Amino acid sequence: MTEKIKLSILDAHAVNPGDLSWDAFKDFADITTYDRTSQEELVQRVKDSDAIFINKVVITEEILQQLPKLRYIGVCATGYNVVDTEACKKRNIVVTNVPAYSTDAVAQHVFALITHFTNSVALHSESVHNGDWVRAKDFVYWKNPLMELAGKTLGIFGYGSIGKKTAEIGKAFGMNVICCTRTQKPGMPESVSREELFRRSDFISLHAPLTPETKDMINKDSLSLMKKSAYLINTARGGFVNEQELADALKEGKIAGYAADVISVEPMKEGNPLMGCPNCVLTPHIAWAPHETRERLMNVCLENLKAWLEGNPQNVVNK
Repeated sequence: MTEKIKLSILDAHAVNPGDLSWDAFKDFADITTYDRTSQEELVQRVKDSDAIFINKVVITEEILQQLPKLRYIGVCATGYNVVDTEACKKRNIVVTNVPAYSTDAVAQHVFALITHFTNSVALHSESVHNGDWVRAKDFVYWKNPLMELAGKTLGIFGYGSIGKKTAEIGKAFGMNVICCTRTQKPGMPESVSREELFRRSDFISLHAPLTPETKDMINKDSLSLMKKSAYLINTARGGFVNEQELADALKEGKIAGYAADVISVEPMKEGNPLMGCPNCVLTPHIAWAPHETRERLMNVCLENLKAWLEGNPQNVVNK
């Protein structure tokens, strides 16, 4: 390679806040990194770039019209809905993503949220540190009911790599696993309709893509199908949820609890109806973010870039 391409990394902080390195990319490109890039800053920053890496920056046809040099977009994530892939295809711009890099981490986070409800570790630790155990008359006490997962029914909506891993962990806990998916696969758990999944499950974990069909699928009608003792876990997409109707259901005790790592608009906006709701646990989109997971993500991004430069692009989403 005689001349390095110009590469801009537009929201570098989300993937690498400083605990990893972009140095390996310098072997193939003259790189410029920006921790964050607003839509207003986008064109000016990348107008001379041959390639860009993005995470949540939105690339529209209007933006592409102002970037005649651009030939490659690497999405530092599995989902690529932030890019107008058809417009890129018309301009011979290759778009790649990073599939299945976060499977283990996200499935792990699902069960961190589930066991928050079943074991109340944080609640009891706080109680002990507040001196409640010192003052207790007995060797044991509990602040709210505890629950075994063995024998409970775990309903998985969407059976891709993360759904499958979640099912495996559920089975290891002794749970009965059912799933609702469009694609039947050998060896998968019992497949049921969406309505049956909601009716039968003690825990429902969402793992499907956000589509017009799944948008706002968590609403007063679907929530009314659930057991009052059931819990809903969402590490997939905030857009699955009609947040006002879910907030109403939580306040009225129509389901036992909701835990999510995603919200409809991120970062969360002031006045979101889920803020302060009872039995509602929210984490700030961190399921994918362990050090090992982000390191794996960056390695695949580098391999995607190298493959494109060598004329044999991989993980292309707009063929």
